[in-house]
Amino acid sequence: MTSDQIRVLCADDHPLILDGVARLLEREPDMVLVAEANNGNEAVRAFQQHQPDVTLMDLQMPKLNGVDAIHKIRELSPRARCVVLTTYRGDVQASRAFKAGAVGYLLKTMLRKDLIRTIREVHSGLRHIPAEIACEMTKYYASDELSPREIEVLKTIAAGRSNKIVADRLKISQDTVKGHMRSIMAKLNANDRLDAVLIAMRRGILDG
Repeated sequence: MTSDQIRVLCADDHPLILDGVARLLEREPDMVLVAEANNGNEAVRAFQQHQPDVTLMDLQMPKLNGVDAIHKIRELSPRARCVVLTTYRGDVQASRAFKAGAVGYLLKTMLRKDLIRTIREVHSGLRHIPAEIACEMTKYYASDELSPREIEVLKTIAAGRSNKIVADRLKISQDTVKGHMRSIMAKLNANDRLDAVLIAMRRGILDG
């Protein structure tokens, strides 16, 4: 390792992704993989120990998710450069990541083609947002966000529960459930309950 190499930390709970990233970085003389992590807590500890120039962070990890890990890393070092690695194309997931302090967003299907360029871009101070993600974020920028209670209702609906079961579980009336669903469908521009669930999954409001 030389002083002018870009030092990279990769956090992902899938060994194939870690191996793939390691192999891609091995080919680049100006980059070195200094550490790997299998969950969010390990990622934060590895960041503290190695102080990498660029951190690659999966969103869905055990113990501590990627967004919260980025929050903690940015608290440790406000200048940290974090790039999200994810299978999620939804605008909500992307928005959460950037609000947490991420400077890049890379779909795992794009790793082979775009990883090296993305690392160089964010290390030089730029941000990297794939065009399709930026388009989704712009498309829904002015839309109303679902409230925590509305998300709770929609999650229960997504599990195939009836209004009565949703009402019982959340200790609210069936009329209140119906009111939440009307609001949810209006905010998501959905035609019915199933459409609302599918839109929420596509946008990353609900995990698929």
